[in-house]
Amino acid sequence: MTSEPPFVDEHTTVVDAGAEDVWLALAERLDRSFGGAGAQRYARAVGCAEWAPSGPRPLATGSTIVGFRVVAAEPGSWLMLAGRHRYSDYTLTFRLDDAGGGRTRLRAETRAAFPGVLGRTYRLLVIGSRGHVVGLRRLLAATRRRAEQHAGLAGGPTAQID
Repeated sequence: MTSEPPFVDEHTTVVDAGAEDVWLALAERLDRSFGGAGAQRYARAVGCAEWAPSGPRPLATGSTIVGFRVVAAEPGSWLMLAGRHRYSDYTLTFRLDDAGGGRTRLRAETRAAFPGVLGRTYRLLVIGSRGHVVGLRRLLAATRRRAEQHAGLAGGPTAQID
């Protein structure tokens, strides 16, 4: 990719944990969410460049998860993933910001290009169906729960995801 793909959406949640706990939970959740055999089969079927996890853990620049490679990482601050397959070029950027009171705001921004007729059809299936939104919200909620467990705050108030 030579330039950043067009903006698709952004989702946010506030986590009752510090940035380091959120970072570790995010890396763990990404590995679990994209690490199964089904994800690998899907990645191969659509022609993903990255169809198997590799590299250091927790995630660092150069690591891969199924469908993505880590193009930039600053632990406790942000993580940028990029990928491509037959129907799309895409990035997923996570930003961790201080939300005050020992809490962290976790934001996930998606950008993607869907070239050609098949790309537009794929966009309709993934973005138009709201499947992407549901999946990303689940990822953020699971990350929030895990980070709060890491921080010893499980069972605290549940934050809304935008």
